[in-house]
Amino acid sequence: MSPTRERAVLALNKILVKSKKPKDALEELAPEGDRRERAFLMELVYGVLRYRDSLDWVLRDFIRKPSGLSPDTLNNLRLAVYQIQYLRVPDWAVVNEAVEVEKLYRGRASVVNAVLRNFLRKKDTLSPPPEDDPVFFISITTSHPRWLVKRWVKRFGYEEALRLARANNEIPPVTLRIDDGEDRERALRLLHAKGIPARLTRFSPSGIAVESPLSFEELRATLPFPFSIQDEASQLISYLLNPSPGQRVLDACAAPGGKSTHMAKMMRDSGEVVAVEAEAGRIRSIGENVSRLGLQSIRIIHGDAKDTEGIARAVCGRPAGEGCLFDRILLDAPCSSLGVIRRNPDIKYRHAAKDLLRLRENQGVLLRAVARLLAPGGIMVYSVCSTEPEEGEEVVRAFLHDNRNFSIIRSDYGFLEGFESEDAGQVFYRTFPHKHDMDGFFAARLKKNESEP
Repeated sequence: MSPTRERAVLALNKILVKSKKPKDALEELAPEGDRRERAFLMELVYGVLRYRDSLDWVLRDFIRKPSGLSPDTLNNLRLAVYQIQYLRVPDWAVVNEAVEVEKLYRGRASVVNAVLRNFLRKKDTLSPPPEDDPVFFISITTSHPRWLVKRWVKRFGYEEALRLARANNEIPPVTLRIDDGEDRERALRLLHAKGIPARLTRFSPSGIAVESPLSFEELRATLPFPFSIQDEASQLISYLLNPSPGQRVLDACAAPGGKSTHMAKMMRDSGEVVAVEAEAGRIRSIGENVSRLGLQSIRIIHGDAKDTEGIARAVCGRPAGEGCLFDRILLDAPCSSLGVIRRNPDIKYRHAAKDLLRLRENQGVLLRAVARLLAPGGIMVYSVCSTEPEEGEEVVRAFLHDNRNFSIIRSDYGFLEGFESEDAGQVFYRTFPHKHDMDGFFAARLKKNESEP
């Protein structure tokens, strides 16, 4: 028996029961050096995460009491049905492997065997979810929570909500950011020479989309110059802020450092980018990215973005009120991450509607705090990787209502016009997986008036 399926069950338990992030769970369990087995493990785990509720819908007629099954057994069954439904694995091999895995856990091997053999006999006659309930149909067929689908249907209509949910289940490209234009063109040639499907990104002038699940190490073996892995939507945020050489820039919630390093490159490593991160465990990732790209203009500060006095003293040795201000500020705020479901499908099961209100409150506090550090005439971008207006438009409108010395302005770049949405004279920026083949981001560009109104 291959150990990969056993590892997949272990990983699913860590993710769905213990709330571990998929990347961390797979890092702990993936076999060293065996690329094919690692890729198969990722396919199994991410596949079940993408379609968990769809798999449970299929299994509902074959399990009398799902609540009576252990997480090991339930995830083992989900894994088997996923292979039968979505992968080209022989049915007999799936059943045999699932039974052997169940024996390893000293679980209910006879139940697993009976459920799967009954499923195989009847799978071609199973009825799909009824389409007369649009929310239920989308929720089950795409494995998205009902509360979220209901919001999307109301906001976008049935057809677009379905396209968005389906796009979230597609495997996204590995998107590179290569800051040197000549290196970017050369990288595309090198990837094609290796038979690796890749293309220049449609909007970002720094991106390459690689249509193959290559690891960072595998890409480094092909590309002999610096690059970062960063989704195209994330790259666009730095262009929206558009910092200039010599400026002082604050990246208020900086980890893992992709936007900090991008802004430093845009500034030609001249001036200063202050990268602030509250989580001690994530500070290391910023330092690694800065070091790998050989940047000198980034200062990393372990601190809370709400502690503006602490940031000012760390940067200037004096309070913000005594002239320690920034020309540009980026607040890529902690959020629900509902815009990056296609990269992290477990996010679908981690949130409820009420979480958006809690997140909105914290985002508003952060935005009001960092705004105090912006110099008159300075520009600030607020962004979140969320599809939901509570975390986007509502946060910005509340901020503008209380801060009349700020106004919304448009981007400096024409290639960002396609992401604009205008409402009552206010311009916001949104990207969507089903429209743009990139992560779902919201952003607003704010300018502080030269003088108080």
